[in-house]
Amino acid sequence: MKASTKPDRTLELAIGPLLFNWAADRVETFYARIADEAPVGTVYLGEVVCGKRQPLLQDVLARAAERLEGAGKTVIWSTLALPSTPRERRLAAELTADTDHLIEAGDMSAVWSRTPAPFVAGPLLNIYNAPAAAELVRLGCVRLCANVELPLTSIAEIAQACPGLELELFAFGRLPLALSSRCAQARMEGLNRDACRYVCDRHPDGMDVATIEGQDFLAVNGLQTLSHGCQLVDVEVEALKGAGVSVLRLSPHSLDMVAVCDLFQNFITGRIASRQLALGIGSLGPPGPLVSGYLHGVAGARWGTGGVAA
Repeated sequence: MKASTKPDRTLELAIGPLLFNWAADRVETFYARIADEAPVGTVYLGEVVCGKRQPLLQDVLARAAERLEGAGKTVIWSTLALPSTPRERRLAAELTADTDHLIEAGDMSAVWSRTPAPFVAGPLLNIYNAPAAAELVRLGCVRLCANVELPLTSIAEIAQACPGLELELFAFGRLPLALSSRCAQARMEGLNRDACRYVCDRHPDGMDVATIEGQDFLAVNGLQTLSHGCQLVDVEVEALKGAGVSVLRLSPHSLDMVAVCDLFQNFITGRIASRQLALGIGSLGPPGPLVSGYLHGVAGARWGTGGVAA
């Protein structure tokens, strides 16, 4: 793996967009704590999974943005990853039209409507190689949150091919793997998407899914398929920086996210190594076993290059 040409500096922390359907008061409390207590520089806000959820938290997220910015955080608004109705496409277009603020593009329609203003490319854009990343840079991309399936070696290749592009790594949380136009959770409750009753709110970290044999397999979050395991970066800081990574994304879950941020802050500043980070995160009760296989080019459900996570 070639070393990055970027100057040596401390990694930054970012809170990714909330993927789950939480109650408004819970969301307000969560972002208030992030604003006041969490050592992160950037917070992504906005609904990326299901357009039906968008109206539920508009006012709450607007207040959260004010509080976060008042606390010195950078707020980046994320667009839907699968806009399917005229209303959803209109809302995405309105968001991308605000060229005074950085946005995270969840799908390519947001990229086309944003160009040539700068934007962040989200992990659901499925950018798998350096030529694809270079094309996004040509269109205005200034930061790329790498696809969660990419090994660190591929991320390093993107860094080499796209000097100046900030690379963000999905470092904590259940991995967002796929989206569907149909809602699996509603179907499991005998409902359809149009009359779903927002049953996804019953599972604040996604609903666990097992195989017929009873083996833990995946998690479902409305329209979204997630990993059963919880991604945790297990690569030391110098190797991450050498691969060109400059930002670590922490995806919100129902455990104490301020404590998660504190552990990561100790990790990126060299106070603890990846092993101590894993022990600390494990003690907080993550939603599934810790996994990191994709970073090493092996099955994502594995921990490091070893066996399946316990």
